[in-house]
Amino acid sequence: MRRLLLAALPLTPLHAAQALTDEIQVYTGDIAAPGVFNLTLHNNYTPDGLKTPDFPAGLADDRSYSGVAEWAYGVTPWFEAGLYLPLYAVSSNRGAQLNGFKLRALFVSPDNASSNFYYGVNFEFSDNARHWDENRLTGEIRPILGYRLGAWSFTFNPILDNSYKGVSRLDFAPATRLDYAVTPQWTVAVEEYDDFGELRGFMPASRQSHQLFAVVDHAIGHVSVEAGAGFGLTAATDKLTFKLILSSDLNGPEGLL
Repeated sequence: MRRLLLAALPLTPLHAAQALTDEIQVYTGDIAAPGVFNLTLHNNYTPDGLKTPDFPAGLADDRSYSGVAEWAYGVTPWFEAGLYLPLYAVSSNRGAQLNGFKLRALFVSPDNASSNFYYGVNFEFSDNARHWDENRLTGEIRPILGYRLGAWSFTFNPILDNSYKGVSRLDFAPATRLDYAVTPQWTVAVEEYDDFGELRGFMPASRQSHQLFAVVDHAIGHVSVEAGAGFGLTAATDKLTFKLILSSDLNGPEGLL
């Protein structure tokens, strides 16, 4: 019996750190001005990714598309409220799916745009479809720490994903960005997205997720465009992912309407 169990171990899929996601973005402390509505469309496609779902009823990353419409409203100079809806995916193993919705509360320093040091914190509250996450209710705590020096900016989001199972079960999944403003309209950046596992004990390095993105930002009229390609650095990470983020204010001086 022991030999049979040992022989079966290589056939048992390991829980991977990375799963299909709706938003691949580093928060830099920018918010909509008071009274302004903003719409951001997140689009992600993984042509070469993990073929085994993160959990039995989940979506496979490989050859799957995911995205969300993110609606935001500037409440005060330091507070922005957000709603993610609809949150959707077209996966290679389950086809088209609606994945739930999220609420967001973003708090920042109102002086972020003019200060070298910028900071804030974002809270998200998610109601998930069964195929999107093993837990129906989840959350995110995303601190924002950044520093700019001339045309250079460095931003760190030490994210904690919350499944409401206790502090030790918080999952540490930081995001980091280093960017350079070539011109006022063009910015190039390197971003890294990691998942180390729960605070009670990080996963072995081979099962952690680490993905490095090459990114370019460009303003086209009233629309901000962010495009990037991400490359997996571990076996537990999708090998190649593309992202495209389109964002614009809907009203106000720079709005579409």
